[in-house]
Amino acid sequence: MRADRRRGVAGRGRGAGLGRRAGPAVVSEDHPRDRFDLVPDAAAETAFLDAWARGRLHHAWLLCGVEGVGKATFAYRAARRLLGAAADPARGPLGARRDDPASRLISAQAHPDLLVLERLVDGGKTKKSISVDQSRELPEFFSKSSSQARHRVAIIDAADDLNVNAANALLKVLEEPPERGVLFLVSHAPGRLLATIRSRCRRLSFPIWTPDRLETLVRDRTGAEAEDAAHAAVMAGGSPGAALALASGSTFEMDQLARRWVGGDIDRAEALAVADRFRGAEGQERFEALMERLIAAVKMRALEGAGGHRWADLWERLQPLPERAAGLNLDRGDVLAGALADIRRVQAQHQRMG
Repeated sequence: MRADRRRGVAGRGRGAGLGRRAGPAVVSEDHPRDRFDLVPDAAAETAFLDAWARGRLHHAWLLCGVEGVGKATFAYRAARRLLGAAADPARGPLGARRDDPASRLISAQAHPDLLVLERLVDGGKTKKSISVDQSRELPEFFSKSSSQARHRVAIIDAADDLNVNAANALLKVLEEPPERGVLFLVSHAPGRLLATIRSRCRRLSFPIWTPDRLETLVRDRTGAEAEDAAHAAVMAGGSPGAALALASGSTFEMDQLARRWVGGDIDRAEALAVADRFRGAEGQERFEALMERLIAAVKMRALEGAGGHRWADLWERLQPLPERAAGLNLDRGDVLAGALADIRRVQAQHQRMG
């Protein structure tokens, strides 16, 4: 099995990674491992470099913050430098040269000294958790000497996805620090992790981005119009990853569609055509992406004022739908149709009540 094959594929379109991998990969054009110019948080990068320079590099780093704020991007930036990539200060404190051999190997998911654990994809569906078998690869990986660099690096993206047995297996690595081994644990909700895991890691917190900073990022990276960039910044909830996704490609189209539907322009034929795209291997991902934007649009409507309580009630009802649909294997088209029917009812109530 090839090293730096990523063990699995992260949810929400992360794509395949490296570090070892099992299961089919879904490659993304904007995976955290490919982001060389995005600096998630300069203070966090400086703190990491300072610890390294003083010879006090902790063996386990818990990267905390909302989803999409840049934690995995930081992990890959740090991994490049730990694995020998030449520094590029123009790309921030942890910047590395894109053409460096180590950087190229990481981008190609082929670096023998990098292991990435993520949820596996099986039969086109992303598993619900990182398994104990995946977690047990860590001790074996860290027991071996590095082949191309001074360090061996592992990334768990995300530690929140570890099942109970996998989390317990991880403790062995945390309790017995590997020589020249560094582990990054990405966590969107660190409070849910085992206290014994949290206590054995050095914590780095990644703050959400301000709307102004997000708007600038979106304009610079996507060339979006000012109005679209501003909307993406507001809807992203402080997450640069979400802002970039909202301003580009199919996500932007889905967001526009969701806002139009919530605004009252629901065409049955159009909805049926959209539901037809929920079939096939990518159907689940498309369904989840559209429902995410639809739920976000309902939430924004609830915050606008008039009739907000009705939209807030609808938002609460819609939130669990995607997970419930997956768990009960419900027809995705029927779930969308039901959600749109609920939206129509709230729109009608709003018009009657004023």
